Amino acid sequence: MSTAADLALPVSEHDDATSAARLNWLRAGLLGANDGIVSVAAVLVGVAGAGASTGPVLAAGTAALVGGAVSMALGEYVSVSGARDAQRTGQAAHQAQLEAESEDAATIAAHYRGLGVSDDVARSVAAELVRPEVRDRRAAAALRDAEDEVVSPWRAAWVSAATFIVGAALPFLAMLLAPASSKILVTVVAVLVALAVTGTTGATLGGARRGRATVRVVAGGALALAATYAAGALLGTHAF
Repeated sequence: MSTAADLALPVSEHDDATSAARLNWLRAGLLGANDGIVSVAAVLVGVAGAGASTGPVLAAGTAALVGGAVSMALGEYVSVSGARDAQRTGQAAHQAQLEAESEDAATIAAHYRGLGVSDDVARSVAAELVRPEVRDRRAAAALRDAEDEVVSPWRAAWVSAATFIVGAALPFLAMLLAPASSKILVTVVAVLVALAVTGTTGATLGGARRGRATVRVVAGGALALAATYAAGALLGTHAF
């Protein structure tokens, strides 16, 4: 967000902000896809582990997909809406402060003197910043930057739901297309490979160590699949 002393956002900084926003959306998409892969695969493997035929397995997976996508969308909408409200409240306070400082050259000059700027230069800068046309440009730049930072809850909800569904499609296809004798094995292998890809991609985007991040994602997915398969197998053996 621009400070009170900013006159406009330089092109390079605007480009950096845009790139950062895109990376944030991409990382959020990867998280949604990971959720879809792991949660739906866990249901499919768990029900299959109980000895169910393909029909009930896919029915359970479909229910998990629909419920998970809706849950992701609602959760993201509520979370982003709350964050947006808090963000806009802070932006309104910042805007009010900016307008107040714009009308008070003495305050601005004192601010720059506090930063070590000489008295003559501080007064000259303050005189420029309180000019009506400069003040309007500062306010417009601050408002533009603030709006750029506000994330749409609806967009966040749709992105989360869509990426969840895309991720869930992988275990569905593996379970549906694999031979009957190896459905669970093929699904597990496909899921772990996909998690390795998303884990490596997410680490690369975040600048983290790819090996460690990938191992965490794959190990977590493997643990989830093992737990649900064990639960399904136990229930299948001791059916009520």
